[in-house]
Amino acid sequence: MAPHALTPDAAAPPRAVRGSRGASGRRTSAAALARAHDRAERARVRAASVRPVLRRPRDCAVSGVSAGLARHLGWPLWLVRAAFVALTFVWGAGALLYAWLWVFTPWDDPTTEDEAPTHRVPVAWILTALSLVAAVVTVSGMALFAGNGVSLEAVPLWVDGVLIVTAFAAGAGVWATLVDRRDPSRGPRHETAVRITVTAVLAVVLIAQLATLRQTGIAGFVLAFVLIVGLVLVYSSTLIGKWRELAGERVRRIREEQRAEMAAHLHDSVLQTLALIQNRAGASTEVARLARAQERELRAWLYDGDAPADSDLPTDLRDYAAALELDYPVRIDVVSAGLPAERASGEVAAASREAMLNAARHAGGEVSVYIEGNATAVDVYVRDRGPGFDLESVPGDRLGIRESIVGRMRRAGGSATVRRGAGGGTEVHLRFANDATATKDAAAAEVRRG
Repeated sequence: MAPHALTPDAAAPPRAVRGSRGASGRRTSAAALARAHDRAERARVRAASVRPVLRRPRDCAVSGVSAGLARHLGWPLWLVRAAFVALTFVWGAGALLYAWLWVFTPWDDPTTEDEAPTHRVPVAWILTALSLVAAVVTVSGMALFAGNGVSLEAVPLWVDGVLIVTAFAAGAGVWATLVDRRDPSRGPRHETAVRITVTAVLAVVLIAQLATLRQTGIAGFVLAFVLIVGLVLVYSSTLIGKWRELAGERVRRIREEQRAEMAAHLHDSVLQTLALIQNRAGASTEVARLARAQERELRAWLYDGDAPADSDLPTDLRDYAAALELDYPVRIDVVSAGLPAERASGEVAAASREAMLNAARHAGGEVSVYIEGNATAVDVYVRDRGPGFDLESVPGDRLGIRESIVGRMRRAGGSATVRRGAGGGTEVHLRFANDATATKDAAAAEVRRG
């Protein structure tokens, strides 16, 4: 009985130890959870404190500088605009900072490819109105000066008025051309209207200035020259746009020349090597198939700019031929003549793909696809060099040619013929014409039969 009496006392300490370990483990896990929570909270605070990139919004009042800076700093928009105005009175610091940000701050990324910035404030018309008001005041001063008959040796008092009119008019013309012309809400008509208005304003002031040359002498001539410079500036913005177009065209021409040189070099080296591999290996070998696939990929990369749209029939059949060459031991050459109006989603394309698939699956070797078409009709010839077959001997349950090619073309209003080639193999001829051409061909056939 003694050993049994000592068992509970001996077992008690281990239970106490296990209990202390469990409490310690719970405290450790609670501390780890607290630390993890603190780390997550600090990460959230850091993420919230990250400022957005300094960019100008495309939907802006004038230039988007204030809105972009307010979004970047997290300030109210009115506070940023007030800061620019206040700093302008400090030796023009606000205006200089605004202009610097305007030049070096990019726009937001466009949502569409041709999206242009829009400006809600009609800056060009505001500058035009200011130039008109300044012109009225300046011309009135000139009239009073000439009416009094006073001859001043010094510079007349309306010098500031002439300079202000010229600055506002030139600014309106430049803004209308460089900014508002690309604005979808304004455009070229808005630019023309602004130019005509500011030209009339400067012309009136210039005529009034020339009328006072006898009293003002050389000073009046200088002021007239300033107005002429203003007229030149109004229309010089067009030259800036033309210069940009010429520079862009020059860059594109240089790129095309470099691309042509690269294409000629690759054609004389890599493409010739790939063609030699295909000729030596044979059309049905794995090496030839890989070389053919690489040749197609390289040609598409080199001559992509000269390729037609992705939705036309020749491009669709070329892409399908490239896919078939990867799956079957076949080489398919697709040649197109003319400009067929048939789209890749039409019935002719579907029947042509079925004919190409049959040639690749049953004939192999070399297959040629010739497409000839215009705006009214299209003909597709698919020729292979296989053993050939007789359509009448094909079992009735084989519907690949009868329904997918002949039947599909008949339902679409075209025709399909399958015959043996002149040198062996099979030739599939698909023809499709629009309603007017089909009616004319049917009438001609009736006349011949009659």
